Amino acid sequence: MWPQRSGMPEFNLGYGHPYVIHAAGLAQVQDHHKLFQAAQQQQQQQQAAAAAQQQQQQAQEELKNLEEKRRFLEENKTLSWQQAEPVRLAHEQQAAAAQQAQHYQQAQQQQQQQQQQAAAAAAATAAAAAAASSSSSSHQAAAAAAARPASPAHNLTAQDALSQAAQLELGQNPNALAIRRPFDPTAHDLEANFRLTRFADLKGRGCKVPQDVLLKLLEGLQDDQGQDEHNNHFLHVPIPRIGIGMDASITPLRHSGLSLVQTTDFFYPLVEDPYMQGKIACANVLSDLYAMGVTECDNMLMLLAVSTKMTEKERDVVVPLIMRGFKDCALEAGTTVTGGQTVMNPWCTIGGVATTICQPNEFIIPDSAVVGDVLVLTKPLGTQVALNAHQWLDQPERWNRIKLVVSEEDVRKAYQRAMDSMARLNRTASRLMHKYNAHAATDVTGFGLLGHAQALARNQKAEVGFVIHNLPVIAKMAAVGKACGNMFQLQQGNSAETSGGLLICLPREQAAAYCKDIQKVEGYQAWIIGIVEKGNRTARIIDKPRVIEVPAKEKEGELW
Repeated sequence: MWPQRSGMPEFNLGYGHPYVIHAAGLAQVQDHHKLFQAAQQQQQQQQAAAAAQQQQQQAQEELKNLEEKRRFLEENKTLSWQQAEPVRLAHEQQAAAAQQAQHYQQAQQQQQQQQQQAAAAAAATAAAAAAASSSSSSHQAAAAAAARPASPAHNLTAQDALSQAAQLELGQNPNALAIRRPFDPTAHDLEANFRLTRFADLKGRGCKVPQDVLLKLLEGLQDDQGQDEHNNHFLHVPIPRIGIGMDASITPLRHSGLSLVQTTDFFYPLVEDPYMQGKIACANVLSDLYAMGVTECDNMLMLLAVSTKMTEKERDVVVPLIMRGFKDCALEAGTTVTGGQTVMNPWCTIGGVATTICQPNEFIIPDSAVVGDVLVLTKPLGTQVALNAHQWLDQPERWNRIKLVVSEEDVRKAYQRAMDSMARLNRTASRLMHKYNAHAATDVTGFGLLGHAQALARNQKAEVGFVIHNLPVIAKMAAVGKACGNMFQLQQGNSAETSGGLLICLPREQAAAYCKDIQKVEGYQAWIIGIVEKGNRTARIIDKPRVIEVPAKEKEGELW
């Protein structure tokens, strides 16, 4: 072994003594460095050109986005700011997501180009130095390694996959409810027989005081307000004050012609999944605003009672899931939960308060139905039947009463459909009420279809009556109702619903377009179920109404 001099590289090109660097070897090494430097310079120029091209594309995209905003505002100039702003924000979020995906694709393409260029440079330097001695290969390998760009592609791809998984978990997938797995107590270290509905003796909207009793109880409150106080004025235009017996209260404020619209609601558990229970409770609270045509909620409070019958483990698992479901639904509605009240109670309850400030054109007073209008319903009936049938799967005595008309699979699917329907917001249905000139509306909940139709009819200024001919019902649930000896009175319109659809009075010429539009926007059906005729402000269902099975046909792998 020849000793190597400190600080001096050993080229050992095979020309005799290792300390003697021959002219031929030196020339080859210099040529090698020049080629390598040229490749690096070319690579830097290409990267600069790609960056310039990317900046130019970004500038073009920004101009395109500005033009789309201008066009959007021009097309929606008839909308109020409160109506147009959420739609505009949704458009911007969608455009930003598309732009982010495009940038990610461009980054991948640029990275592939850089890798190809590095490989070409390495090949060129290897060919140029082929005449050099084999002992210089270690230098070439080091140079190629130095020229090889860092590759964050694997990390970026992994991060992107994690982001997509998080979005699916948080409900960004529009089909998330349809594919949601049943709640598994054992996955949360609870007993396999844990049932949330056992922490209350009444379910959902079945906890409501009967309508005739409630009307008597409310008489004292109605008398406290003089008729002259029911309307305020702004610029000589009357601003209504409504409240008792309506879906939401409307209170004129002292300033600028604005009104405070507010509602509250709560009920007992009706599904076994705590997260879905929270979502359903929140959607039910907001539904009262949507029934008044109010599509924006400024604030929500949460009202929660924790059952004293729960163990600490059950409480620590169930309550956070309920709260999360409530919060997620509020975020979906474009609002936030800023407070509330949590107490201990023998029965578990969940609900809240929804509050918003509105201009007069942002709500629809439900009193203007006229003869010739038609009645539209935006969600199917039968949620109470579906929820009870699902609980009867664990109760052989009751299951034996209905198993001849429905299978276990039918019941489980009906239960999933009921949860999906109850957790779905009526926001789109409310927004379209303005577009198609709705005259009045209410949401169908604890008093059933007929009870809420009667309450709406009583509030009309004109002498009209509602006649209901069609009943859209979750598939197989009408047969279950009959098999139970009509205990639910579904076809009589008395079956309690929870977070049901909107019952809307629409001009006859607008109703079909409304139903078509809501299916186009949401992917869910709406139905014309009756008419408005001259009458004495009452509602009725004909003796043999037509039952519409929803969905009409089962589709493999789809809920509706």
